[in-house]
Amino acid sequence: MATATKNLTRTEKDSLGTKEIPAGVYYGIQTARAVENFPISGMRAHPTFIQALGMIKQAAAESNQELGLVDEKRARAIIQAAKEVQQGKWDQEFVVDVFQAGAGVSLHMNSNEVIANRALETLGGALGDYSVVHPNDHVNYGQSTNDVIPTAMRVASLLELEKLYPVLDNLAAAFDAKGKEFWHVLKSGRTHMQDAVPMRLGQEFAAYAGAIRRAKDSIRQSSELLRELGLGGSAVGTGINTHPDYREKAIANLARISGQKLKPVDDMRYAMNSNLCMAAVSSALRNLALEVIRISNDLRLLSSGPNTGFGEINLPALQPGSSIMPGKINPVIPELAAMVSFQVVGNDVAVAMAVQAGQLELNVMMPTMAYSVLQSITILTNMLRQFADRCVKGITANEKKNAFYAQSTVSLATALNPYIGYAKAAEIAKESVATGRSIIEIAREKKLLSEKEIAEILDPQRMTEPQRPLEAAAKREEIKAKK
Repeated sequence: MATATKNLTRTEKDSLGTKEIPAGVYYGIQTARAVENFPISGMRAHPTFIQALGMIKQAAAESNQELGLVDEKRARAIIQAAKEVQQGKWDQEFVVDVFQAGAGVSLHMNSNEVIANRALETLGGALGDYSVVHPNDHVNYGQSTNDVIPTAMRVASLLELEKLYPVLDNLAAAFDAKGKEFWHVLKSGRTHMQDAVPMRLGQEFAAYAGAIRRAKDSIRQSSELLRELGLGGSAVGTGINTHPDYREKAIANLARISGQKLKPVDDMRYAMNSNLCMAAVSSALRNLALEVIRISNDLRLLSSGPNTGFGEINLPALQPGSSIMPGKINPVIPELAAMVSFQVVGNDVAVAMAVQAGQLELNVMMPTMAYSVLQSITILTNMLRQFADRCVKGITANEKKNAFYAQSTVSLATALNPYIGYAKAAEIAKESVATGRSIIEIAREKKLLSEKEIAEILDPQRMTEPQRPLEAAAKREEIKAKK
């Protein structure tokens, strides 16, 4: 029971005593205690996590009403309030810091109190008058933090991943399009940051598309573990204080509400003491981030210059790059891509430490898992959208510079291996490095090949595709016969 003091505060009571709460807020005493105890980061729960909590509370209320455990009047009010939470109407009332008590008890009670107060308000009651709708007895009926929070972070992750997948498709398609656009552009490959054999610029970009698609596939595969839910496990996975039919009903209702394919896990104890699924998803997100770091570094190298770098490609000019150097344009989106990806890698470390830190029947480190995984998905989604639309789609090729490098690479000598042998080809390459003369020039001077053969064998375009070994062997025997 709550009492108002001059309309500025209301007094609420819990097992520890009484406390003054701002009169108009929808959270209650347990939330207020958490705000005092955890003034850590100023960061609040991810909106999708709050949405998932609202979905769970709706699913539970529907199930409890169907089973006759909560009367229809209260259940309908709870369902309405839970729907409003899903719509983001009460996000400002979720005030507990992301770094809080273990297991997420404080955030869970924050949701119970907000939904209870909003429900009793719709029934004509005063905020804090929990005799009408109680956060624990009615909103939380048949539930525990220990099965609600693991379920919420799984469902929230699934929902947030649905926003990432089309962005990854868009990025892969952008790289594919550049692969086709640049297919005719010959360049020098590089291995160990040294000249390698010629290749097509389009081949380089097509490979980026393949990496992004495989990273997406890995995330999708790992996310299947999120669909196994322990909702109904209650305190330690035994289902204490729950109706025998509650678990199946609640998860079926939650699947309908969320639009996600969800199923009861075969062992509720596993779903409570293990967070393998969060580790798997976080690891897959990290692997995507590692690929993005690699690709963004490539783009920065390939676009370096304009006069003193590789200068093979041009990135879109988005903003001035220096407060002192006029005309300088920096690769801002690849820089952004790398920095966001670093954060994702760091988040994965936090998740890994939290996942291994569980003891016995419960892993209490879930708040940091939920925050880290959801933040990773969100910042990757937002960054990769910009990466595709404001960087990759606007890249152009410097064809003359690429052609120059394709003709200049010392590794053109590699094409000579099947015809004059590795040792002689190595001598030509060594002479090219020492004198600065081209491979073609030296091969011509030594009269190892005819002009027609030089044109055919040392054609960089021809080197960008496989050559039949028998053709090479036949050509070598032909050259030997001439000698």
